[in-house]
Amino acid sequence: MSLTPISGRLLDENRPKVTTASLREQKLRHEPITCLTAYDYATARLVDEAGIDIVLVGDSLAQAMLGYENTLSVTMDEMLHHVKAVRRGVKNALLVADMPYGAYQLDPQAAVSNAMRFVKEGGAEMVKLEGGERRADLIHRIIDAEIPVAGHVGLTPQSVNVMGGYKVQGKSLSGIEQLMRDAVTLDRAGVACLYLEGIPREVAAMITAEVATPTIGIGAGPDCDGQVLVFHDILNLTFGTPAKFVRRYGDAAALIMHAVQSFRADVKSRQYPSDEESYHLPKETKAGLDTVLARKRSMRR
Repeated sequence: MSLTPISGRLLDENRPKVTTASLREQKLRHEPITCLTAYDYATARLVDEAGIDIVLVGDSLAQAMLGYENTLSVTMDEMLHHVKAVRRGVKNALLVADMPYGAYQLDPQAAVSNAMRFVKEGGAEMVKLEGGERRADLIHRIIDAEIPVAGHVGLTPQSVNVMGGYKVQGKSLSGIEQLMRDAVTLDRAGVACLYLEGIPREVAAMITAEVATPTIGIGAGPDCDGQVLVFHDILNLTFGTPAKFVRRYGDAAALIMHAVQSFRADVKSRQYPSDEESYHLPKETKAGLDTVLARKRSMRR
């Protein structure tokens, strides 16, 4: 393995490109799959260079980047804008684009067209859509258009109004039965991976053992084939109480606040910029300018 330092980081130059096929191989090897969201070029580069397997441009950018109350307001054009930026920062990870609310629920033909936009214009390598067995026909259509699809079952945020809030799914026997049907149906439909959100650990383990496709958990326990979290959540860049399953790996909010406050203080006290951080005239030009200014001062007298 060759690791090359890049601005204090290490980049594995020999790291293979992650593909839908390699995800299946990871499941067979019982090698955990890592996934993080990214919404811009800089974050995408950092996440990719850190060795994450899947970079997801999630519709969670609605809250994390755009300040919306939930994911329902974000549009295709807004999503596509961010997918393009992330594409420019990702080299090795598999790039997945979230289909936003309204992009696939009404018209199957429009849904396929929107999926194609993410691939053709945004450079995505897979699209993700929410919903269980009722999405099977649509998933077939998108796959027939040569576009890999990631399924998403359990707590599906785009259904927040129907669910009556962000609630753990599959807590009853009937709920478990429905989740198993959803997962198996999507697996048979050919999804390249399956996101399991907000379901009991025991149910996620059952689904993971039952389906051939890799499962990626978020609030679904440690028995999934992989795990995903929101980039802003792991770095404390959100402004609310985190969900139970969120683990903080750093405090970027404190770091940013300290840096910004230090900058403000230095400017207010005229400690920034210093002479060393300023540009200066060449000696010859400065000498000529001093002569001109001296002549002007003498004339005023």
